Amino acid sequence: RMAAAPPSYCFVAFPPCSKDGLVVFGKNSARPRDEVQEVVYFAAAEHEPGSKVECTYIEIEQVPRTHAVVLSRPSWLWGAEMGANEHGVCVANEAVLTREPASESEALLGMDLVRLGLERGATAKEALDVIVALLEEHGQGGNYYEDGSSCHTFQSAFLIVDRNEAWILETSGKYWAAEKITEGVKCICNQLSLTTKIDAEHPELRNYVKSQGWWNGDSDFNFSEVFSLADDHLACCSGRESLEKQGGDVSAQAMIDVLRDKDSGVCVDSESFLTTASIVSVLPQDPSFPCIHYFTGTPDPSRSIFKPFIFVDDVKLVPKVQSPSFGNDDPAKKIPRFQEKPDRRHELYKAHEWARSLLENDQDKGQKLMRIMLDLEKQGLEAMEDILSRTEILDPAEVVDLFYDCVDTELKFFK
Repeated sequence: RMAAAPPSYCFVAFPPCSKDGLVVFGKNSARPRDEVQEVVYFAAAEHEPGSKVECTYIEIEQVPRTHAVVLSRPSWLWGAEMGANEHGVCVANEAVLTREPASESEALLGMDLVRLGLERGATAKEALDVIVALLEEHGQGGNYYEDGSSCHTFQSAFLIVDRNEAWILETSGKYWAAEKITEGVKCICNQLSLTTKIDAEHPELRNYVKSQGWWNGDSDFNFSEVFSLADDHLACCSGRESLEKQGGDVSAQAMIDVLRDKDSGVCVDSESFLTTASIVSVLPQDPSFPCIHYFTGTPDPSRSIFKPFIFVDDVKLVPKVQSPSFGNDDPAKKIPRFQEKPDRRHELYKAHEWARSLLENDQDKGQKLMRIMLDLEKQGLEAMEDILSRTEILDPAEVVDLFYDCVDTELKFFK
């Protein structure tokens, strides 16, 4: 089994570290190299009383209403690595290892909890409450990878952000602790980071760890020290320094630059893992401005472009970043699972594969292509800055095709 948790990185920056009263959120999703991530939108919906929702492995009770969400997700599963909802809540998760082995029996995945938090929480705190209640009720467990030969299981950590505050939530089984953040820059990665500043916790957390003999009750309660494997809870966040160096200027562009940085290890490209997708979100603290969510939909952010999405009614769907659906014939849905791996590549992924090989094999053409791509990205970023600096309210018709058009233009360049 791949013993190490995949080295994803999540960041949030609050004013005054970030620019113009914006909260800036970002994540690089490190996953098995060949896994495809898609970007999918689900509209807000009403649900019949008593209806159920089929998550990756288990079915749970549905709620009367779910919020509109946009998700970046490994295309074989139900949940998401990261995403946002129409109320300006963003959630990303990290696989972590703790001194308690994660359960192999199928329950909710950390990725399912990301989507459930977004669909059911209108604020960061509501999303946190949703996640811990579902953890209590259903537990977490099951294979994190599309791998029929072995079961890779992890505990989960989450970064949950809205326009006003963020919560770092770390879990081991159904036990959890959380810290609230309203200023500065925070990074979470694939190991526990909470120490003694705990703002919410499982009501039985301290009794449980005492009963396990992991804490005597006399010293300060330090979540990472109690739950980490040996010396695993060291400061891991090389990207944080780069953000802090920006002074008060963390912007979407600064966050994108950090996510592209291979030297710091934030952009992962190793034998086992690759950054298979990335997100950056800009959440204005003034609620009269829209939140803007940038997705790559393709691997390796240093060779991808970030394309903006804004929630409006009737937002245009983008089939070109959606993987093919195999319905009930999907090997991920049949027991035993993952007996074969279907081709899950979407149109943008395939076009981008060609671009990546060009970048690797033909320096001149590759550099020229990269310049065109970055220029396209820059146009998008500038157009969004313009929207955030206006005094008049955004006309939804102006951005209903926004993400669609950006993907379409990118595909045209690759063609």
